[in-house]
Amino acid sequence: MIKLSIPHLAGKELEYVTDAVSSTWIVPLGPYVDEFEHRLDRYLDDSSAVALSAGTAAIHLGLVMAGVKTGDEVICQSLTFSASCNPIVYLGAKPVLVDSEPASWNIDPTALEQAIVDRKKLTGKYPAAIVAVHLYGMPAKMDEIMSIAHKYGIPVVEDAAEALGSEYDGHKCGTIGTYGALSFNGNKVITTSGGGALICHTPQQAARIRFLSTQARENKPYYYHETIGYNYRMSNVSAAIGCAQIEELSQRVDRRRKIHSHYKEGFAGVAGITVQDNPDSKFNSNFWLSTILIDNEITRLTPDQLRIALLKRDIETRLLWRPMNMQPIFEDCPYYTAHNLKGVSGVGEWLFDRGLCLPSGSSLTDQEVNTVIINIKEILSLAN
Repeated sequence: MIKLSIPHLAGKELEYVTDAVSSTWIVPLGPYVDEFEHRLDRYLDDSSAVALSAGTAAIHLGLVMAGVKTGDEVICQSLTFSASCNPIVYLGAKPVLVDSEPASWNIDPTALEQAIVDRKKLTGKYPAAIVAVHLYGMPAKMDEIMSIAHKYGIPVVEDAAEALGSEYDGHKCGTIGTYGALSFNGNKVITTSGGGALICHTPQQAARIRFLSTQARENKPYYYHETIGYNYRMSNVSAAIGCAQIEELSQRVDRRRKIHSHYKEGFAGVAGITVQDNPDSKFNSNFWLSTILIDNEITRLTPDQLRIALLKRDIETRLLWRPMNMQPIFEDCPYYTAHNLKGVSGVGEWLFDRGLCLPSGSSLTDQEVNTVIINIKEILSLAN
């Protein structure tokens, strides 16, 4: 079975985990948590990272730090995984969904500003925060997004869960916004089994996150709490895995980029197949997942039909994230569409109808990538 994206072991995971267990540090916090954070800081241009239990926890705490409260509105990219949007609701706030633009597939700056201005007219105040996502590792248009955010005084939480190693205009994704969230789930570029991190700009911000993520216990000889806290810190055992993984991070990113280049070459000239690529020189995606768009008027196959056909050949693919405005739980939220494609009411819906994620794990061999390409071409030829 050629899988979509599986953990790629670096070789020292067992050694470090054994050391963590032998030291009896098998709880949240510990020397491997500290070391993992230091290594993240060095990789992310000397930022201040706090290791947490999940990427969702990172987004949640980023919104807490942004000052989001019950009754607020928070803008969120619609074309994303639900974990980008759920923490807004955790805080008693309401998501305001914004469509994507077709180049990066990420939040459309024009629709973003339209949403900000419109919400101020309707509610009397600006949204409390913006959640901008780097979908499948492709950076969002952060210069435009941050310019708009600064114009209206709105903090930005970067959802860089899929974008560790990606860069926009020379800056690491996750370090550009007010806060940045990372994920180390098992299918990501590197993994801690389960885990995440919140990227801060100052040690003071990071210290506050550490306080909130360890139940907000005050510095007293007994348990004393003046604010709501969370049990969100990463365990020392998970961080031990992360320390081994991060030693190979640059190689893992390089490999995913090479896999993407292989797909580009393999599908060059194939009618009806477009490989998603960096829009211009500002974008440097890690290509966490290489993705394609399928023109079913040419291929005679929908993405789901191709997915099923590939699964029968032991190749795992995945449809794009179904936009949040198409999810029952969020369908009543305000939604601001982009109109950048002729005859298309929403870019996110248009992409969802045409997109497919291909096997992209860094442990894939060139032969396995070739197998995916050959099988897709064979299935397309049979359909025509």
